[in-house]
Formats: sequence, C-alpha cells, structure tokens
Amino acid sequence: MDIKDIQNLIKFVSKAEVSEVKYKTKDFEITIKTPLAGSEVNYAQPAVYHTAAPQQVAAPVQAVAAVTPAEKTEAASDDSKYVTIKSPMIGTFYRKPSPDKDVFVNVGDEVSNGKIVCVIEAMKLFNQIESEISGKIVKILVDDATPVEYDQPLFLVDPS
Repeated sequence: MDIKDIQNLIKFVSKAEVSEVKYKTKDFEITIKTPLAGSEVNYAQPAVYHTAAPQQVAAPVQAVAAVTPAEKTEAASDDSKYVTIKSPMIGTFYRKPSPDKDVFVNVGDEVSNGKIVCVIEAMKLFNQIESEISGKIVKILVDDATPVEYDQPLFLVDPS
C-alpha cells in the first residue's frame, strides 16, 4: 500500500462517517481514527513502512487550552498599551548576530527607531530586523533559534 492508497483510504473513512478503521496485512498495520462521525477529520502523516515490523498511523490528539473571557480581556488590556514588533518574513529568529556575540536587546533595554533588535534567517540570508518605534522592551515573545511566521509578534515595546 503506497501513500496514495493510504490517502484514499483516509478520505473513504471520513466519508463513511465511522470513528475508527484498522487495516492490517502481514507487512504493516494502519489505524485511522476520526472524531465523532460527521465532524471535522484530522488526517495523519503516513508513517514510513518497513517490512520487518508493523507500523501504525493514527490521527493526532488535539489539546485545547481553556481560557475564560475574563482572562482574555485581562491579558488584552495589559498588552494593549504596548506596541508589537512583528516579523516581516518567515524564517528562523535569532537574538544574537552570531553564537559568540551578545544579544541585540534584553527585557528592559531602551530601543530607538532603526535599532537592530534581532536577526531572521531566511534561505541562508541573515536579515537584520530594526525597531520601527522608540521605547522600552517589555517582553520577548519568541525563543532564540525558533521558526517564526510572517507577521508573528516578536517583541512588546512600551512606547512611553
């Protein structure tokens, strides 16, 4: 069974509105689990199959953090007075210009318009990200050497 066959099987199971299907041969085993029939289906990444040992593919379990409306408004009101420096591109976020150098900014540092606050690597190019506002760094929202998306918040700055 190749990847196309597995994808077709997943589509068939989702249309059949069943919650679980197991398919087993002497070479491998696949288990497809869906949420309750009729609701959205999560597709699993196919496993790499070896003829020596059986493999299983299962839909990932989703964890949802419950946040009360009071917590949402409290967090929003705390951060609303701050200005966010966002990522202008997709890439890897770095706080230092190189591993042996100091970080560009820390929490509590003053930044001015045009000051470099981080570097984002995209396709082996290191792009210096400059602050567009003046103020004090209140919070660093991304860990060093982690991937970032376009328009993802990187820093919170208190402009006062």
